[in-house]
Amino acid sequence: MHCLSVRTPRMSGVAAFLLTVGMFAATPFGSANAQDIGPTAFPSASAARIDVADAPTIDGDLSDLAWAKATTIENFRQLEPVVGAAPSERTVVRVMYDETSIYFGIYSYDREPDLIVARSMARDGELYTGDNVTVTLDPGVTRRNAYRFQMGPSGGRADSLILNNTAELEEWDPIWSAKARRVADGWVAEMAIPFSSLSFQAGSDWGFEFRREIRRKAEEIRWASQNRNLEFTDVSKIGTLTGINNVSQGLGLDVQAYGVMRVKRDWHIPGEDTGLSFTGGGNIFYRVTPALTATLTYNPDFSDAPLDARQVNTTRFSLFTPETRDFFLQDAGAFEFAGRAFARGFDDRNANNGRPFFSRNIGLAGGQQVSIIGGGKLSGEHAGFSIGALSVVTDKTSTAGEQVLSVARVSKAIGESRIGMIVTHGDPTGQTDNSVVGADYQFRDSESLGGGVLIADLFYQHSFSSEEGRDSSFGFAASYPNEPWFGEAAFKQIGKNFTPALGFINRKAVRVYEGAFGHITRFDNQWLRQMDISTENIMYTDLNDRTETRESELSVEFETSGDDEFGFSTTNFFEAVPEIFDLPGDILVPPGNYNWNIVKAGFSNSDARLIGVEIEVECCGFYDGSALQAEAEIGFRPNEFYTFALTYEFSHFDMPGGETDVHLLEAASVINFTPDMELRLQAQYDNISRDFGFLARYRWEFTPGGELFIAFGQAGRIPTSRFVAERSQFSVRLGHTFRF
Repeated sequence: MHCLSVRTPRMSGVAAFLLTVGMFAATPFGSANAQDIGPTAFPSASAARIDVADAPTIDGDLSDLAWAKATTIENFRQLEPVVGAAPSERTVVRVMYDETSIYFGIYSYDREPDLIVARSMARDGELYTGDNVTVTLDPGVTRRNAYRFQMGPSGGRADSLILNNTAELEEWDPIWSAKARRVADGWVAEMAIPFSSLSFQAGSDWGFEFRREIRRKAEEIRWASQNRNLEFTDVSKIGTLTGINNVSQGLGLDVQAYGVMRVKRDWHIPGEDTGLSFTGGGNIFYRVTPALTATLTYNPDFSDAPLDARQVNTTRFSLFTPETRDFFLQDAGAFEFAGRAFARGFDDRNANNGRPFFSRNIGLAGGQQVSIIGGGKLSGEHAGFSIGALSVVTDKTSTAGEQVLSVARVSKAIGESRIGMIVTHGDPTGQTDNSVVGADYQFRDSESLGGGVLIADLFYQHSFSSEEGRDSSFGFAASYPNEPWFGEAAFKQIGKNFTPALGFINRKAVRVYEGAFGHITRFDNQWLRQMDISTENIMYTDLNDRTETRESELSVEFETSGDDEFGFSTTNFFEAVPEIFDLPGDILVPPGNYNWNIVKAGFSNSDARLIGVEIEVECCGFYDGSALQAEAEIGFRPNEFYTFALTYEFSHFDMPGGETDVHLLEAASVINFTPDMELRLQAQYDNISRDFGFLARYRWEFTPGGELFIAFGQAGRIPTSRFVAERSQFSVRLGHTFRF
C-alpha cells in the first residue's frame, strides 16, 4: 500500500523539521525490543564438495546420489509472525558444490500440501504472491553486496542484486538452472548456480542466508537473521558457508549475440511506407579479474523494455521516469551516488532531484529518441574499490553530431561505511559542454547500537556548463530505521545554475528540509499484527530562506496477521506560486500563496489472495479550489499460469479557472506456458493526451542463455470515439550467450 499521510495542520515547516530532528536525536538507540534482535553470532555451515562427474540433474528430484553427500541445514527460526519461534513446517536445505557450480536442494515440507499458494510461474515474476524460498549469496563475505535467487513451487524463478545494503536490483538476469515440483508432503526446489555467473574475489568463506515464506500463514523463516530492524536488502547479519575452495569461472568470457528483424510503419506520416530492417548486435562480457567485469555493447536492442508508467502531471515540475532498459539496468548499482539522499525519502521529487547521473538521458535528446551506436562499461570490485565506468556513443541528430557520454564512479568501503566520488561528462543534446564532479560519504553502524542501525549520507557535487557556468549541490541525510522508534532527517541545497546534463533535475535554487519520526507497535499472535504512527514533513525554501513549499503529514497505518493493510492520513500543504502554470485541461493557476488540507484513506489486501485489491482516495483541498483523487488496482491471480491487473486513476479538479476530469487506465496481463515461456500484454490510455499504447511481448528461454523474443507495439490516439493509428512496430529477436 502506498504511504498514507496525515499531516499536522499548519505546522511551520522549520518548526516541524526542528521538532523531528530533536525527537530523532532523543531517540534511545537501545530501544529496539530485545526479542527483535535475534542471535548475535553468525551461524556457519561447511559446504560439501563433489566431483563434476557427480553433479545432479536439475529436475526438482533430490534422489540423485550426490545429494546424500551434501551438507544439511534445518535449524531455522521465524522472523514473522513471532520472532525466534520454531517454524510451523519443517524445511531441509542441502548445499554442495563442484569445480563449476554451487547446488541447493530445498525440501519445503507442508502438512497441508493442497493449501500451498502458487500465484506466479513467470521468470522474474511476482513470486512473493505465493509460497517461495530465497537463497542469498555473498561471496567474500562483504556483508554489503549479495546475489539473491528465488523460487516458487510452480518453477517460477527470480534473481536480483543486493547493493550496499540499501537497494535491490531486480533486473539482473544471470544464467542459472532451477526446477521445482510438488510432492505429497510439500514441494521441492533444486538450483544450480554456475560460478561463472557470479563476480567475486577468491576465498573459502561465503555469506549465506536462506528464507522461506508460507503465504497462507503470513509466516517467514530464516537461517541467520531474525532481526526485524534490518530491511530485506540488508545482508549485514547473514550467516557463513565455509570450505568453498578451488573453483573455476572458466575464461571469464561471455559473448552475447543477437539478430533482430523489425517491421515498422508510421501511419501519421503521409506517404510513409512500411519499413523492413534486419540488424544485429550484441554484448561482450570479460572478467578482467574474478570480481571486475568489462562490457562492450554494439547496437543494443531495447524492444523488450516495457511501456513507461503513464503519468499526468498536476505539479509545476517535471516528473521522474525510471529506467527500464536492460543494458543500463544491468550495472546500475555501480553508479548509485549518495545513498539514501537520492535512493530514499518519502518525497519522491526531492529523492531524485539533483541526481548527477541518470541513464535515462542517454538515448534522448530534446525529448526525442536517439539511437545508441555502442558503448563500454567497467564494473565490479578491485583492490578494495567498487568501480563503475560507462561511455556510450549516440547517433547524430538534426541539431548535433554524434555524442560521447561518459560517467565514472569509484567508492571504497571503510568498515560498514563507504566513501566515493563520481564524474560525468557530456550533454545528450550536443548543445553545451557539461561536466559534473561529486563526492559522497555513506555512513552505517549496525554494531554499537544494541541491535539498532544508524545510517547517514553526506554529498557534494559541482557542475561545469558552457551555458550556465559553475554551481554546486550538497546535502546530508540521517536515518534511524529501527523499532519501536524510527526517524529520518535530511537537508539538500541545489544551486541556481547547477546543471547535471547527464543527471536529473526539476527544481533549482532551493534548500530542502525533510524530517520523519514514528513508532511501530507489534501485536504478536493477534488479528492486528502491526500499527505504525508517524509524522513526515518537508519544506522547500529559496536560497534566501523564503518558504516556497511546505508539506506536513500525520499518518496511521495498520497491518493484519493476514497481510492486509489499511491506513488514514491528513496533510497540510503550502505553496508559493511565482508565476502562472496550467493544470490538465488547460486550467490556469495564477501566482499567489496557497494553503490547503487533504485527508487520505487507503486499503490493500494480501498479495497471496485470488483477487488483490488496492484502493486509495484523497480529498479535498487543492490550491484555491478542490480536488478528489482516487486510484484503484485490481489483480486477478487464479493460478500460476495467468495473472491480470487493471489500474484506474481518477482526478476531478474544481478550480476558479474551471473544472476538469483526468482518467488514466492501464491493463496488464501475463500468460505463462512454462516457467521459461511467457506472453506479456500491456495497454494504456489517458484522456488528457488521448494517447493509446499497446505492447505484446513473447519470451522463450529455450536453453540457459538462449532466448527468442517477439514484440508487437501499437501507438495511436483516440480523439473521439474512433481510434487513429500513429505507429506500428513488430520485431523478432533471436539471441544466445556463448560462455567460455
